[in-house]
Amino acid sequence: MTPGQVKRAFKYRFCPTDAQAAELSRTFGCVRKVYNLALAARTEAWARQERVTYSQTSAMLTVWKKTEELAFLSEVSSVPLQQTLRHLQGAFTHFFAKRANYPRFKSKRKSRASAEYTSSAFTFRDGRLKLAKMAGPLDIVWSRPLPEGSVPTTVTVSRDAAGRWFVSMLCDDPTVKPLAATDAAVGIDLGLDHLLTLSTGEKITNPRHERRDRDRLGKAQRSLARKARGDGANRRKARIKVARIHARITDRRRDGLHKLTTRLVRENQTLVIEDLSVRNMVKNHRLARAISDASWAEFRSLLEYKAQWYGREVIAVDRFFPSSKLCSHCGTLQGTMPLSVRRWTCDCGTTHDRDVNAAKNLLAAGLAVTVCGAGVRPQRRTPGGQSATKQKPSQREP
Repeated sequence: MTPGQVKRAFKYRFCPTDAQAAELSRTFGCVRKVYNLALAARTEAWARQERVTYSQTSAMLTVWKKTEELAFLSEVSSVPLQQTLRHLQGAFTHFFAKRANYPRFKSKRKSRASAEYTSSAFTFRDGRLKLAKMAGPLDIVWSRPLPEGSVPTTVTVSRDAAGRWFVSMLCDDPTVKPLAATDAAVGIDLGLDHLLTLSTGEKITNPRHERRDRDRLGKAQRSLARKARGDGANRRKARIKVARIHARITDRRRDGLHKLTTRLVRENQTLVIEDLSVRNMVKNHRLARAISDASWAEFRSLLEYKAQWYGREVIAVDRFFPSSKLCSHCGTLQGTMPLSVRRWTCDCGTTHDRDVNAAKNLLAAGLAVTVCGAGVRPQRRTPGGQSATKQKPSQREP
């Protein structure tokens, strides 16, 4: 990876004027309308076993603008409308490649309010950003500077459920460079009592951001539930209050995960984690809330892209690997071990902390993969002494 190849989004809050807020709200509505119209057209064609391309939906957009019913689409910048058609094309590409489900229609209340502008629809000069068909530059809160010499290639404006406005600028970031190689490697066991347990023995506390604000959130949600349904001012205020609490929880959680993943990537060359199926795990209604609050999937996502940026390696060990039940000292595989068991003693006399032992086994398995190839696991033996090394499917006896 050479400098200049990493594209990075820099997100800032901004305070629009009343005129800018009205214009952006109209743009968000038009983007959603065009997306839904194009999706409906492609769905009808799909029912006839026909495929509609991006070029065809772009031609449809031109026709829609000329109709009396949809003439309002011409009042906003055309670039965000074209971009939403490209996003729809990408959604269908993922669907046909079986990487995603069939695209869904955008809801006015639930979908993200956003509009994407390419370089032809904005000007950025001397720290001042002006969008097409927008009165004046945006009043951006520059919480951190853009990389020196970087010019945004794409600008995305959005508004969250709490009513906060954001602008995200996609730039080449020449400051992102591979870090100096090191021999350090670490196994990472994800948990709920502790967010992370490292093979070094270090345990990182689970901050439980949602639990800390649960009383405030519950009170706000009960207040919202008592408001009459509809578009009344009181219900809108109550809804925004709930959204702000959710936003506070999300921001604190993401900030903590960013700091944690950056530290791990800077300190270690190889990072070994378990390939957890979080989607299936949250089906356990006893643990779903705690698992969602821990945000294991986001932790892995942040860890992987930062490792790619800085020349590190992340290895995901098979989720069925018995990391907790395998003695990291002698390799003996224990029997059933419920979650309530946090410490246990092996037949060899070694007493293990369940999470530290799991992290050590994950590290050993990950290092074995780097040396011997995917699918290889460190040799282990059953209490009876027989080898129980996992074999590849092609090596198993019929």
